[in-house]
Amino acid sequence: MAEAAALDPPLPGEDVKPFTPEKAKEIVMSLQRPAVFCNMVFDWPALHWNAKYLSEVLDGKKIQFRMGMKKRDTAPQFETKCSYVEATLEEFLAWTCGQPTCVSRPFSCYDFSKYWTYADYKYIAMIFEDKTEIFKDIMWSDFGFPGRNGKESTLWIGSAGANTPCHLDSYGCNLVLQIQGRKRWHLFPPSNTTFLYPTRIPYEESSIFSKVNVVNPDLKHYPQFRKAQAHVVTLNPGQVLFVPRHWWHYVESIDPITVSINSWIELDADHKARVEEAVTRTLVCAIKSAENPSRVDAWLNPTEVKATSHEINLQYLNGALSAYLEYQKVTVSEDRDPSTHDTEKVSSHKRRKIEINTKPEDCKSWTHEAGFTVVKAKKLEKIPFGVHLIPVLPQSQEASSVGAGAVESDSRDLLSENEEGHFGKLRCSGKQSVMNNDCETLADQTDADSTANSSQMAISTNDLLDCLVNPQVINLVTGLLLEREREIDI
Repeated sequence: MAEAAALDPPLPGEDVKPFTPEKAKEIVMSLQRPAVFCNMVFDWPALHWNAKYLSEVLDGKKIQFRMGMKKRDTAPQFETKCSYVEATLEEFLAWTCGQPTCVSRPFSCYDFSKYWTYADYKYIAMIFEDKTEIFKDIMWSDFGFPGRNGKESTLWIGSAGANTPCHLDSYGCNLVLQIQGRKRWHLFPPSNTTFLYPTRIPYEESSIFSKVNVVNPDLKHYPQFRKAQAHVVTLNPGQVLFVPRHWWHYVESIDPITVSINSWIELDADHKARVEEAVTRTLVCAIKSAENPSRVDAWLNPTEVKATSHEINLQYLNGALSAYLEYQKVTVSEDRDPSTHDTEKVSSHKRRKIEINTKPEDCKSWTHEAGFTVVKAKKLEKIPFGVHLIPVLPQSQEASSVGAGAVESDSRDLLSENEEGHFGKLRCSGKQSVMNNDCETLADQTDADSTANSSQMAISTNDLLDCLVNPQVINLVTGLLLEREREIDI
């Protein structure tokens, strides 16, 4: 397993960054695999953003923490299965240090030896809304995104064991700065999607989860996972990990306290992805909302406020389709006039949340929405891997590749390390295939007898959804919808 070692501060005369912003941007836009940037952020004030410093800056402000169990079940620990507490960073630090419960009150019910906690996905612009001067501590301009700072970034603070279930992000690519402690990333290429058993339950806009606990897989239920090829890297303070579009990732804190910052960069492909997400939301909400509420486990991820109505979802879908077609027209115009083809948009948000009052005309503005204008980067034919840019290699290739000198670096830069490595079960039996007024009664009877007859159970709602909203199916449906809209537009 690769470990990109933490770097010492540069010596006098060595404080020159290995890549100019323009070059870094070209690398980011050309990379098709994960890689770690080194020596690019040594002068960022954000490197001082450890948990103690942030506690002082927030000055008693409460934030939400997710609580999870330190156990190695074969099932992923989704956010719907976690509990939550509101606490200050001071109370978080007291809990991680084992101080008396009177100091770490909100965490008093959770044994530190049995639980981990995670203040994840915190928009810096929101939690520091009254301290905007702190935004400039983060300088993504060094990676070719001028004007981009903490306002467009997200903060993550966790204890040892805190983790994000394996998933892929539908939108953009990702830059992640590690500030305090170390995190271990397990990454899988988009070509491994089938082997990771994708699911949209729990549902969250822009996140496709894996049914597999990639660090402790149930190979009896998910045998195809044997074919997945993990790229594993330990990210150290001062390093920036690039995660390409649609790469699956499971992330876990391996030190007592970890702090990291990330920023999602919007790509041209996101315009079509918004249509795909709109199709997915419409189907998931329509089918899950039809279930008997008293018999359904939580299917919405806590990041989703509520299930939107079918009418709202169709409005959003039509708006996303219109926005995509408008984007295509603009792109064709730019291709005809190269002088207009020099900018692209970047976005701080992983997901575009659906507002309850969304209207189609609101969605059309997405192609022209306010953003940061940056120079369009050209694609590199050869990526300059080396001591300053370390590729995250597949586990099976790593030992031989490192031995063969795939990356010219010393042991500080690339190390080899060995590692040991359904929701809402509303089911129907065969006799319930005919719908009538007694359907709910039959469902109740079936549920009551579910333990005895579990081996005879038929397809569940979630099983059906896993097929209907499989990424390949959604891609096909989106293509058909776009083709239909183009014909109508003509």
